Amino acid sequence: MRHRIVDLDGPVHYIDFGGTGKPMLMVHGLGGNALNWMAVAPAIAKHHRVVAIDLAGFGQTPLFRRAATVGANAKLVHQFVETVIGEPASLMGNSMGGHIAILEAAEHPTWVTECILVDPAVPVRKPHRVMVGIAAAISIPGLAEVVFERRLRDLDPETLVRQIIALVSADPSRIDPKIIEAHVQLTRERGHLGPQNSRAFIQASRSIGLRMAHPRFWARVRQVTAPTLVIHGSRDIVIPLSAARELVRRRPDWTLRVLDGVGHVPMIEAPDLFLSAFFEWLATRITPEPAAVS
Repeated sequence: MRHRIVDLDGPVHYIDFGGTGKPMLMVHGLGGNALNWMAVAPAIAKHHRVVAIDLAGFGQTPLFRRAATVGANAKLVHQFVETVIGEPASLMGNSMGGHIAILEAAEHPTWVTECILVDPAVPVRKPHRVMVGIAAAISIPGLAEVVFERRLRDLDPETLVRQIIALVSADPSRIDPKIIEAHVQLTRERGHLGPQNSRAFIQASRSIGLRMAHPRFWARVRQVTAPTLVIHGSRDIVIPLSAARELVRRRPDWTLRVLDGVGHVPMIEAPDLFLSAFFEWLATRITPEPAAVS
């Protein structure tokens, strides 16, 4: 696992997990970072050349006069694929990263070989009451910034990470302590960013909310030509399972794998189940070698 920096209109941090074969770019969700993939990337790197990006304003990628909106980070992802990977790639995206993967596959189909959407941020008809409250607070200009900055100031990094984990996982006790510690350390390092932390999060939150609600999103879904797998936790309260079922109802050629008892970040909470679902689907994508003729 190597940490690297590339200049794409400003510094962009990514993790190179190594591997050989076709390239795969992993894209984290809202408030996430490239470390979100550390429990599954090494196994996937046995079949792909795997890299995971920190989107602008998240992880170790600063805003640097950029925006953290979905549109801006979708452009960053495409720039990364073109410049750093340099050839068509598989996209694996969680939550907002899944939404971005759909946008990239729709707008640049020749650059995307396949999509793996992990609890993707797609339209939700009946959001969970907890998410309704969070969305309401974020939507109020001024208040959101004050509340978020106070939360960052008052909570120590470990408490903050554990509160986030409690929201996005069904059973936090499943998660490897090493993964939690890595995220605590990153949160500690990001403490010096001050208002940039809240600015990026709020920009992205408001942007993904608007994108999910816009009817144009379904047009983007229809434009995707890449083979697509949707992996979704049955106990996800951020993006309920019903939203994923509606997604594959509109795209019956896509494959849905439901992970029972798992929340919004299955690659962190249940990596073994996640990898099983991914590799089973991957096996159906591999064309058998023709039998030798004697």
